[in-house]
Amino acid sequence: MENCAENKKPKILILATISGGYAGADAVGQLHAEYPNNTYILPVICPSMFSKDFYLRSFKRGIDGILVMYSGTDSPYKGGPERAALMINETYPLLKEHGIDTRRLKLAAICTVCTKPFIKEVTQMDKLLEDIGFVQDEMEAFPGLEAAAV
Repeated sequence: MENCAENKKPKILILATISGGYAGADAVGQLHAEYPNNTYILPVICPSMFSKDFYLRSFKRGIDGILVMYSGTDSPYKGGPERAALMINETYPLLKEHGIDTRRLKLAAICTVCTKPFIKEVTQMDKLLEDIGFVQDEMEAFPGLEAAAV
């Protein structure tokens, strides 16, 4: 009998804007295209509504990689893409402080018909996570941090 822990795959959270990334994900689904099944897609209006602490809490609770899929400058929300990019950039130092590899968080421009880029981003994140492992292991290996959940 196989051990369930051996079959466990790192979890990828996709924050997909309704006006871009989520529509791109939907287009991928309509094509019946395959991408890693360890992904969880959360449709959002604008990712700039999530604080830096949201990302840190997500990692501490077992999400191993986060892709923020935004429609880029085609966003219907004035200033949204810029605020989201700023928030992500401000989150990287916080992740480093907690021993989390910053490559686990990525902002990607995905439009409503971007099926190949959607699959590419998810596949690249999945490959990266296979290489670097689970975020919990990474945080436990980082000296001086408590393993308490946020």
